[in-house]
Amino acid sequence: MKSNDPRPDLALSAVPRAAFIASADLRRLMSGRSIPSPAAVRQILQWLSPLNPKTRALVVGSGSGYLPAVLRQLVGRLDVIEKDASIADIARKNWRKARTAPIAITVGDGQQGVPEQAPFDLIVCTCEIADTSELIKQLAPDGSLYTLEGDEPMMPNLASYRPKGASGASRMQLGPVNFSRDTGDILIDLDYIDQAQLQEARDEALRKREPVINVVRRRLRVDDTEFYRNIATQRGLPFMQADELLNDLDVSLFRRFSKTFLDNQRQIPVRADGDALLVISDNPDASLDDLARMHGSGRLRMALVTPTSFKRVWSALELTQRSKQMLRWREEPTTPVSEEEDNEPREKDLMDPETREISHYLVSIYEAILLDAVSANASDVHVERYGNRIRIRIRADGELHDLTHYKLTPRDHAGLINVIKVRAEINIAERRLPQGGRSHMRVGTTNYDLRVQIQPSLHGEHAVIRLLSQTGRVLGLDELGMAPRVAQLYQRLLNNPAGLVLVVGPTGSGKSTTLYAALQSLADDGRRKVITVEDPIEYSIDNIQQTRARPEIGFNFADAMRSFVRQDPDVILVGEIRDTETALEAIRASQTGHLVLSTLHSNDAVDALQRLFDLDILANSVAGELLAVIAQRLAKRICPHCRQPAEPDPAILAEVFPERVPPGFRCFEGTGCTECNGRGTKGRVAVVEFLSVNDEIRNVISRQPPVGELRWQALDAGLMTMRDSALDHVIAGTIPLSELPRILHQERMAPEQRGGRRSNS
Repeated sequence: MKSNDPRPDLALSAVPRAAFIASADLRRLMSGRSIPSPAAVRQILQWLSPLNPKTRALVVGSGSGYLPAVLRQLVGRLDVIEKDASIADIARKNWRKARTAPIAITVGDGQQGVPEQAPFDLIVCTCEIADTSELIKQLAPDGSLYTLEGDEPMMPNLASYRPKGASGASRMQLGPVNFSRDTGDILIDLDYIDQAQLQEARDEALRKREPVINVVRRRLRVDDTEFYRNIATQRGLPFMQADELLNDLDVSLFRRFSKTFLDNQRQIPVRADGDALLVISDNPDASLDDLARMHGSGRLRMALVTPTSFKRVWSALELTQRSKQMLRWREEPTTPVSEEEDNEPREKDLMDPETREISHYLVSIYEAILLDAVSANASDVHVERYGNRIRIRIRADGELHDLTHYKLTPRDHAGLINVIKVRAEINIAERRLPQGGRSHMRVGTTNYDLRVQIQPSLHGEHAVIRLLSQTGRVLGLDELGMAPRVAQLYQRLLNNPAGLVLVVGPTGSGKSTTLYAALQSLADDGRRKVITVEDPIEYSIDNIQQTRARPEIGFNFADAMRSFVRQDPDVILVGEIRDTETALEAIRASQTGHLVLSTLHSNDAVDALQRLFDLDILANSVAGELLAVIAQRLAKRICPHCRQPAEPDPAILAEVFPERVPPGFRCFEGTGCTECNGRGTKGRVAVVEFLSVNDEIRNVISRQPPVGELRWQALDAGLMTMRDSALDHVIAGTIPLSELPRILHQERMAPEQRGGRRSNS
């Protein structure tokens, strides 16, 4: 077509591009050229041979169906061949939505074409074709074949072929076609936002002088990794994470460029990658032109990273650049000091103006450690000193892992502890007593509440920092990973008008997460008023009235509950039942028509009943008000990306099934991959013991029998044991068999016995 031909624009305006946008569940499937921009389609149409209502055309590769739909406006008949049946179905649905003229689509090998419909005046290949000979045979004598060729997926060359002689064809290269889209268009195509929202985001980005992606990301509650990986796929860029980069950084490249320039451009040159310089950015629209001119030699290759990964790599390079100088610091007192004084960090380490540069360095280290923890989804950070050895560890998925890339001296450790104290508003002069404090930080769109505990030890102070994300939304019941029957029972408990529900287990067993999931469900429902009293408030939840207990000013759990019952709540959450007074108030609140949720420290569901008896709660009161006890432990979840069937450990099998292994028993394990950093596990899941209090159990509780007899009666009444729950997870491939000895007591590994007979559990 001629460049001034108006028909391509008329065809484009007749086809609503919005009908071809991929839905969220198709992001991985629909990528690249599947939804080309109108500019790319116009560019292709202007190069095609003259089109008219008599033209018979074939498109090889349907994508989302957008290009065929536009082309159909200009030709008399259009056939499409697509090798993937699922993509063909998507194209059909999109054509129906767009109400296009009839388009015939065939599922098959694009190289073979559609010979039964030949000859074609025009064939357009939107995907790479290794051998065009069969397609050329299906052209009319004056027909043309157009293919997209080249190594650049976003800028391929369009070439045309015309039949020549009996078996040959003449080829002509027409020029590059630009399939790239800016990030705003990609976000629409991925169904993150619509056109109106994009315009709002662009206006805000212009006012604040920042990339559009930053504005959209703030407004969306999505996982950064998935968000940036999807955009990278659409832009034809590799997606990388900090853990892939940290072990192979070239600090000399970082020193070569101005930090102000790199920060403004949101680019970091990290290493030579083959014959190219690898540059990372968290802005998919970043241009490498200026950096290429400054680099001077060789080509540049960009990879997309999340903002957290960008900041981690930046911090690592900055710290590495200065580490040789900083790590030479040593205590050089001008007067002799005793060994005890030498182990005591002097207060001026952080605050003395002469050491201000050191404090900046230590602040950078502290922030880098916190970023590492956030990136690993860690719950805690441990800063420890053993003699002259400084150890930094993070707890992820319940296990401690060393951060070995921090090489700190004892003086660095003393200054780092002071940085932590200052941030948490803790007295830095006090080094003899345990202290606690809190601070806040923001990483990307997530706010974190940091709970800090400082503990004196032999060689200096140790610090433990707990990270709590404050997102306004926590895990829902369907996201906890509970077995379906347990989740159903738990959901039913929340519908009770009154009663007491206890979630029990040791510290770190996920009790609060399970209760917060219930709160989130109640908040989403919105029909009942929910009040909590907590110490501390671990997560902030929208639409829930949360109160912090303040024992230091005479406002404890029991005081709060006495106040709550006068505020007309439907549900009350008590952070923990610690004493008799709180237990009594919880029972009274349930007796006056409130559903009370709380936690208790005990080893199992039946032990929780004994704990209430120890708090001098009358057995009849417990029997009358208790609805259920949920005891739980957290087990490591098998990484879904590298899960495979496993050979069970014979020693564990012998403990779990002392008589015989059930036929068909199976288990799984993770082999380790990049998604789980080679650990084979990713995240944790609750293994639950569920005691539902029915009339039979109430009668037993009211007699207050010994704990052994109480457990036998609970088993007879249908106690769902932790062993049962763990085995359900093992068979389902959620947790590895090797987790059972870690979460179950030795006597609970096998089916429980009563009077020499094994129970049916």
